[in-house]
Amino acid sequence: MIKYLGTRKTDQGATVVYVFLINGAEKEIRESALKQYPGCYEALPAAAKARISANRAWLQKL
Repeated sequence: MIKYLGTRKTDQGATVVYVFLINGAEKEIRESALKQYPGCYEALPAAAKARISANRAWLQKL
């Protein structure tokens, strides 16, 4: 079972991590590591998916 709980900023205050409840354990997952956790990306709300898409588009322009 995967449930999206929200986002948090790291101690540096710049990078956002996504917080999930995975099989009863809370996990903080960085955007770049979402592919390592099957089902987490699908559990994100549309606004978070849009932010990730915008970040990826921005990175491709570099």
